[in-house]
Amino acid sequence: MARNVLILGASYGSLLGTKLLMAGHNVTLVCRAKTAELINRDGTEVRIKLRDEAVHRAIFSRDLPGKLDAVTPQNVDVSRYDLVGLAMQEPQYTNHTVRMLMVKIAAAKLPCLSIMNMPPLPYLKRIPALADMDLEEAYTNAQVWERFEPGLVTLCSPDPQAFRPPEEAANVLHVGLPTNFKASVFADEKHNKVLRELEADIDAVTLDGKDVPVKLKVFESLFVPLAKWSMLLTGNYRCITPHEPQSIRDAVHGDLARSQTIYDHVDAIARRLGADPEDQVPFAKYAKAAESLLKPSSAARAVASGAPFIERVDLLVKLISHQLGTPNAEIDRTVETVDQKLNEKIVQGGSGAQ
Repeated sequence: MARNVLILGASYGSLLGTKLLMAGHNVTLVCRAKTAELINRDGTEVRIKLRDEAVHRAIFSRDLPGKLDAVTPQNVDVSRYDLVGLAMQEPQYTNHTVRMLMVKIAAAKLPCLSIMNMPPLPYLKRIPALADMDLEEAYTNAQVWERFEPGLVTLCSPDPQAFRPPEEAANVLHVGLPTNFKASVFADEKHNKVLRELEADIDAVTLDGKDVPVKLKVFESLFVPLAKWSMLLTGNYRCITPHEPQSIRDAVHGDLARSQTIYDHVDAIARRLGADPEDQVPFAKYAKAAESLLKPSSAARAVASGAPFIERVDLLVKLISHQLGTPNAEIDRTVETVDQKLNEKIVQGGSGAQ
């Protein structure tokens, strides 16, 4: 049976969307009016490299069995959907029309699968050790999440690396690292049935008889997506420096021993919260993957281009580590650098507006 999936965010969201379309499900992407018009006219193009192939394949939504459409937040009819994918950057949820849509999604009690780096607050409330922690400061506007039932919100580890090539139109996405989305289960088995159905359907897809990477993998553990935190704190956020941004490779391999201490510390925090070592990715495997990540992270690129707000997993991990009584000087230093760069942008923006 074809499921109808609403995905907020047409850039990174088009990767999950394409995988669902290939499996015969229907997808609605929520985005700006101009982007929606482009997608409704031309569809999307996701470039992905199949195993043992030298060049990326272009996968066009118009050639796929599922149906794709795109709408602006105010034009969504939430009654049409079985599942919601959250694929925007966390600060984007503070936009007024997106917030109004979030109110409708929460009221409709739709299950929400996040592929954000920043875990939605209701998901964190499902982890007993975090349920009563004060973590709101890490969010651009924590009130966005107030109406959501924790059991209806889950998280994927957004491991696939993808970006919108700057010279291309807004409907094109290039996948740099085609790893899997690792999703934790929902609280309700009827929603998990939908997740597992999507997992199996995506897994069965082939292209010219070949397997297509970027699967949806469903895990019973709530802690599997937390494995991403070590990677983000060791690589992505350390791309932000007091000066120009650096690549993820340079952030990790510039001082490999220091990188490993940060990585191990964040892994230890996840284990304090309840993660099993098996939920985690060994540092050596991450360091190997980082060798091919030759661009600054999306967070570093956003700061460099003047964004006053970005997703703050760095601050979230700092708040958790301090409240657990296990602060880390390297993490605190990273947070300080990110704060400083964002404050510079806010000051520059303020002086430019006068």
